[in-house]
Amino acid sequence: MRIVVDAMGSDTRPIPDVDGSVQAARQFGETIILVGDRTAVERELARHDTSGLNIEVVHAPQAIDMDDRPSQVSRTKKESSMIIGMNLVRDGQADAFVTVGNTGAALALATLTSLHRLPGVKRPALASLLSLKGKTIVLLDLGANADCRPDWLVQFAIMGSIYSERVVGTARPRIAVLSNGEEEGKGNELVKETSALLAQSPLNFIGNVEAKEMLSAAADVIVADGFVGNICIKSMEAIAELLFDLVREEATSSLRSQVGGLLLRPAIRRIYRQLDPFEIGGAPLLGVNGVVIIGHGRSNARAIRNAIRQARAAVNARLIDAIRDGMAHYVGQEEQA
Repeated sequence: MRIVVDAMGSDTRPIPDVDGSVQAARQFGETIILVGDRTAVERELARHDTSGLNIEVVHAPQAIDMDDRPSQVSRTKKESSMIIGMNLVRDGQADAFVTVGNTGAALALATLTSLHRLPGVKRPALASLLSLKGKTIVLLDLGANADCRPDWLVQFAIMGSIYSERVVGTARPRIAVLSNGEEEGKGNELVKETSALLAQSPLNFIGNVEAKEMLSAAADVIVADGFVGNICIKSMEAIAELLFDLVREEATSSLRSQVGGLLLRPAIRRIYRQLDPFEIGGAPLLGVNGVVIIGHGRSNARAIRNAIRQARAAVNARLIDAIRDGMAHYVGQEEQA
C-alpha cells in the first residue's frame, strides 16, 4: 500500500507530519510518500531512524496556508504539496491521501479539481469516528456542507452506513438523524423531511436522536448538516479538554488530591483517549473518487500516525468501490420508484 502524506499541512510543518509518518511506516510497514519542500522534509527525516522503512519524498515547491482561499488555490498554488499529493492518488500512483492542512482547500481540490465526486454523489461529506464505551459511532457531516438538502443527508446516511459496515465492522448499522428531540415530528424542516425520506429507504433507520443519546451510542451512524455537525463535534472536543484541564488543576490543588490523582491517573488516561480527537487522527471525506483523510492543523505526530491508520483501514476495506456500488444501487432504486 502507498499512502501519501501532505508534509506541509500542520501548523508546525513539517515536524509532526514527518514524525507521524515515520511512526506509521514503522508500525504498519506500508510505503509512505511525503510530499513537500524536499529540503525541509529531508532535514526533518534526518532526525529519525528510517533504516528499513519505506519512505519516499516527492518535491512540492509550494504549500497551502490556512488563510488561503479554497476557491483560488487550484490556480494560485498548482505546485503545492496538497495538489501534487492528491494527484498521485488520482493518477493511480498511490492508494490514499492524508492532510492536516487547510480543510476548505482539501475539500475543494478533492471535489472539484483532483479526484471529483463518485457517480451519483451530490455532495461529499466529512465523517468523524467517536469511540465511546467500546462502541464506534460515525457522525457526518462535519462541515463540508453548511447548508444541506434532505436528499443530501440521505446520501450521507448511505455513505456513513457503508463506512460503518466496511471499515468499523458494524453489522447493519443503525441510522439516526441528529435532532432536538427523539420523537417523530421533532426538528426543523430539514430534519423532518430527511427523516421521512430515510423511513422509506432500505437503510436501518431508527429515527431521531438527541445529542445526549448520541453519546450513549443509541445509533451507529448519525447524520446532520455540516453546520450542526461541525458545532457538535467541536463542542465535544472543547468540553473534553476543559474537563481534563479542570481535573488536572484539582489533582494538584492539595497533597491529598495529588495522591488521589496519582492513583487515578491510569483510568483518567484511558478515558481521555476515548475523547481525544488525535486518537482518531482524521476525518474521512466520503463521496470522492479516492481515499482522503483530513485532520486538525494542530495535529501532533500521534494524530498523523492515526490518520494514516484510518487511510490504511479504508483502503483495506475497498471503501471507494463499496460506496460506488452502494450509490449505484440506491440511485437505481430511486429511478425504479
